[in-house]
Amino acid sequence: MQVQIFLNKKCQRSYRLKRNPRDIPWTVLYRRKHKKGVHGEENAQKKRTRRVIQIASRAVGNVSLEAILAKRNQKPEFRRAQREQAIKAAKEAARASKSEKKAANKALKEKKAAPSKMKIPKPTKTQQPRVGGKR
Repeated sequence: MQVQIFLNKKCQRSYRLKRNPRDIPWTVLYRRKHKKGVHGEENAQKKRTRRVIQIASRAVGNVSLEAILAKRNQKPEFRRAQREQAIKAAKEAARASKSEKKAANKALKEKKAAPSKMKIPKPTKTQQPRVGGKR
C-alpha cells in the first residue's frame, strides 16, 4: 500500500471522498484547465519547435537513392510535360474503352431487336351491371 501525504485535512477529505481536483476551483489542476492566473497568461510564449529539412541520404522502400535524387533534381518544365503526356495517354485509353463499350452495346441491341414477338392483346373486362336503384 502506498502512503499518501496531503497538505492539510481539506485535501485529505476531498481525496477520500473521491472528488475530482479538476472540478475544485482552488486546486492547481482546475486553474491549469481553466487557464487562471499564471497558467492563463496570454504573453507566455510557447516553445518553438525547430524544423529540420531532411536531405535524402538513403534508399526508401524499393526506390534507390539515385532515383530519389534524380526525381528531386528534375526541372518543373520536364514535370509539366510528363504530366501532360500522362493525361493525354489516360484520355486516349478512356476513349478507346468507351468506343469498345459502344460497339458491344450496339451488338447487343441488334441481337435483342431481331426476335421481336407480336404481343397478344389481353381481353378487356366488361363492367357488370349494377344492381339496385338510386337512393
